[in-house]
Formats: sequence, structure tokens, C-alpha cells
Amino acid sequence: MMTSGPNVRRVLITGAARGIGKAIADCYAAHRYDVIAPTRRELDLSSLDAVRAFVDSGMPEIDVLINNAADSKIGPIERLGLADWQQVLTVNLTAPLLLLQAAARGMCAREWGRIVNVSSCYSIVSRAGRAPYSSSKAGVNALTRTAAIEYAPQNVLVNAVCPGFVETDLTRRNNSPEQIAGLCSQVPLGRLATPEEIARYVYFLGSDENTYITGQAVIIDGGFLCQ
Repeated sequence: MMTSGPNVRRVLITGAARGIGKAIADCYAAHRYDVIAPTRRELDLSSLDAVRAFVDSGMPEIDVLINNAADSKIGPIERLGLADWQQVLTVNLTAPLLLLQAAARGMCAREWGRIVNVSSCYSIVSRAGRAPYSSSKAGVNALTRTAAIEYAPQNVLVNAVCPGFVETDLTRRNNSPEQIAGLCSQVPLGRLATPEEIARYVYFLGSDENTYITGQAVIIDGGFLCQ
């Protein structure tokens, strides 16, 4: 974590312990941002009470919010339990909403802010067994568009990124080596993205370099959705 100074932007990143989130945190740190990356103990996104407590008592003023943490439950709709459905939507959509609301208040008061929500290519397409994940990420895209409209007058830009297949723990947990090879065969570039590739685009959208892009769901998928 960087030391705050008068000209240092402060960024809050969820799910920064590994994968895309860690790459995002490292990217912002390399650009000398003050990086706040709460652990699950400090911010349990699966508990709305915990999120509210963090917002009310532990959330500092921030310039940039990166809603990155996510959960996924794989299985057919006919066997989908309500508890699993609710957990995925809580972590992926409702908790980010609460953080966005809290962060935007200070951003609007200062008339500068950047919010980037990490969505997924599965917010646009889907496949069997991904109902909770795809539904939550489609909701993230819709939330992004609405927030962009509402906060634009205060110079708060809100965007989403929609990664395709990325070489992360979540990808390896949900797919066998054979399935990962199959995913690579579906990507025109012939490989999975690295977390660092996604992080560079997240950084741009959440930085001073982005002055006019808002309300977008930027697809970063190696051409997967072009087919």
C-alpha cells in the first residue's frame, strides 16, 4: 500500500488477493496510487450486514472504486438452490451496489471520481450451468450504465470491463485442463488472457487518463465474441 499524500489518488479494490484483482492492485500501486485492498475478514461481500458495517465505519474516502470480487456457482437451473442464487447475486451485484453508493457520495462532492466494475463476457453470452453468474454480471452492466448517467454531471465516470477467458484460480477451479484447452480453441488469439492484460484496461478507465469514456462495458476477450 502506498503512503497517502496531497496529490495521491486513493483506490479501493475488492478481491485483490489473487488473479485479476491482484494484478489491478499491482498496476495501481506501480502508478503510485494509494491502494486499499480489504481482506475478506475486513470486508465480507457475502454478508450485506458486513458490507454496511464497512461502509458506515471502515470505508475511507476514495477517488477510484474497483468492484472486482466475484463468486460463481455452477449447475443446471433445475437444481439451482435459492441460497446459491442469492449468494452469487449478493457478492457480484448487491455488495458492489452498496460500495458504489457509498463511494459516489464523496466523489460527487469532490466532482471527480472513477468507478470500474469487473463484469464478464458471460454477461453478454452464457452457457449451461452459468445462470447465477451470467445473471449477476448482466446486472452489473445495467447498473454501470445507469450509474454513468446519474453521476456524469459530477464528473464521476462509471464503466465496466467484460473479460473473456482469463488464466485465474477461478477459471482453473471451474474447468478441467481439457476444458481450458477447449476454451483456448474458441479464442481467435488462441490463448487465455493474463490478469495483467485485464488490469491495464481497468487502470486506464479508472485513472485521470480517462476523461470521456463512461457507461461502457468494454469487452476484453481476444475476439471470442466475434465468432
